[in-house]
Amino acid sequence: MTRVLIVAPAWVGDMVMAESLVAAIKRREPDTVVHLLAPPWTAPIGERMAGVAATHEISSVHRRFDLSKRIKLGTDLRAENYDLAIVLPGSLKAAIAPFVARIATRRGYIGEMRFGLLNDARRLDKTRLPRTIDRFVGLADDGEGSPPIVTAPILRHDPDAAGSLARKLGIGGKDRPIVALCPGAEFGPAKQWPASHFAALGAMLADKGFDIWLLGSKNDRPIADKIVELVAAYGQSAKPVNLCGETSLVEALDLMSLSACVVSNDSGLMHIAAAIGRPLVALFGSSSPAMTPPLAKQVRLLERTLPCRPCFKRECPLGHLDCLNLISATEVADALSELIEPR
Repeated sequence: MTRVLIVAPAWVGDMVMAESLVAAIKRREPDTVVHLLAPPWTAPIGERMAGVAATHEISSVHRRFDLSKRIKLGTDLRAENYDLAIVLPGSLKAAIAPFVARIATRRGYIGEMRFGLLNDARRLDKTRLPRTIDRFVGLADDGEGSPPIVTAPILRHDPDAAGSLARKLGIGGKDRPIVALCPGAEFGPAKQWPASHFAALGAMLADKGFDIWLLGSKNDRPIADKIVELVAAYGQSAKPVNLCGETSLVEALDLMSLSACVVSNDSGLMHIAAAIGRPLVALFGSSSPAMTPPLAKQVRLLERTLPCRPCFKRECPLGHLDCLNLISATEVADALSELIEPR
């Protein structure tokens, strides 16, 4: 029985896409035991992946090297007797623990000075593997046989936990359908549809009989507060419920499962919405769905074709953010109505 450790990404969306790698490994050899190694903020997602037997956390501060912690972690992981480590991040630090753990095969793409730490280092062919998810799943290939098939990520949600949490927060048991709005994007403002546009959409949806839930982390609280304030200016009695920072990541996942549709920037929550099968309107600004598309059947992608896009910058280098400003609330509402039947 093969034992595999996947060193998982630090970004939530990338962590969701890692499920497709897990699925590819399990299809090849169903008895394979798959463990994840992830930072605390993405590790809970591993609990919602059917093919993952256990998730280990690395208690390192984001962007910190923390060599001593990584050495200790690798020493502790020796007892797991892994046969293969697949290192998804391209950093040097991500490859330290598998090396210290003495895992026989340590696979990943050639990255930041990792020669010696990886003994199955692959050169990334971006033409053959254009999407992030293709690159992850490509590492399931041991070099023998046909390349692995890429399937859409699937995450489990807990209906009972979702219902209990909604009641606890005082937002459950209502008859109105729910639209979840995800206004944040941890990467930066060049991926965030403006608060004024979200508010205009929220007012339209409230007028059509929907309840609006704003989901995100505590970092998204300011933009969500602004959206609530702007929706009130439209004179709507049904105010959006700002849940940003009020839930854990998996709690947000469970609450999202109660929604009729999700509207999201290109963010981790966008990938979660797709992975739990929610109808989704996805908004792309500085990034591109050619690289990180949400893989689900009920998805509408909205983007603008501009000479400056995609730039993949955290902030608009030209200062106008036309890639997102030019996507109107009416256009998003129309896309949403194609996915669900509004009241």
